[in-house]
Amino acid sequence: MTLRYATVRQLQIFVEAARTLSFARVAERLNLTPAAISFQIKQIEGLSGFSLFERVGRRVVLTDAGRELLPCARVVLETLNAADQRMLALKGVSGGHVTIGLVSTASCIVPHLMGRFQADHPAVTITLLDGNRRRILEALAKGDVDLAVIGRPPDDAEVEATPFAPHPSVIVAAPSSPLAGSAAPLPLNALAGQRFIVREEGSGTRALMERFFHAAGFVPDIAMTSSSNEMIKQAVMAGMGIALISRHTIGLELACGLLCTPPVEGLPLMRSWYVAHRRHMPLLPVHARLRAFLIEQAGGLIDGGLVALPGRPAPNDDQPLQNGTAAPT
Repeated sequence: MTLRYATVRQLQIFVEAARTLSFARVAERLNLTPAAISFQIKQIEGLSGFSLFERVGRRVVLTDAGRELLPCARVVLETLNAADQRMLALKGVSGGHVTIGLVSTASCIVPHLMGRFQADHPAVTITLLDGNRRRILEALAKGDVDLAVIGRPPDDAEVEATPFAPHPSVIVAAPSSPLAGSAAPLPLNALAGQRFIVREEGSGTRALMERFFHAAGFVPDIAMTSSSNEMIKQAVMAGMGIALISRHTIGLELACGLLCTPPVEGLPLMRSWYVAHRRHMPLLPVHARLRAFLIEQAGGLIDGGLVALPGRPAPNDDQPLQNGTAAPT
């Protein structure tokens, strides 16, 4: 027996088990029993002639054979899915499914945009997976997501990325902060006495902050690090410090007077939102349709008030910032 006799269901179970490294999670997601998952894994192991998983202490990990099989299994499933979508397209079916990876900062705008897209394409189902830039690029490379909404990806990333909307970042403070009363733009060194709440390593906002401050010769006093924009906002509101954060994430707090944006020289920092897909993987019709929607309509929807912007034109990412440094992702 060889793997050519493996069923699609067995490959699906193996790929999901390799992703989660938990048979119990796979059973829950696929509405099967853990015993059924174990049986199917044993079946595909029998066909391959190798153990695909092993226990290391209390953890389940892929064996060398499992790591070799995983990309092949993904290609088989992706090819079958592509064939299915193309057949549906030939029938004129407007439905389909798209999994979108988005950096956590984009969670404030992407659901609104998807609502507009689904208004015209109600049969399309959408799954959103969020994380920092590093995690989303990894998911895109592995095929775990079909499209990604991110900042500009690194030049060596194997993705095709197109900008579709401006993305400003600003300094936020509590209304009680001494910075809140300033009318004239503050020099950057006026922030020297402030403590900063910052995003984690690997996030686009953290990279943006570090590059901007490094170019200005400014060293922030970091009080707290968090992977959550919501937690950063709460910490700033609590008076723990100030933060550089996406303008798209603070519309409600500004409207309610819970946060303010002190004017600082060189700010806002302007980037662009990008929609990305794997360079060497053809897009299915529904994926291409959603990508075109973002490129052709998302910027206008945001400018039209879907998401409030700070009233400043957005340069390209390759143009200099006010302080003379290019905006990173």
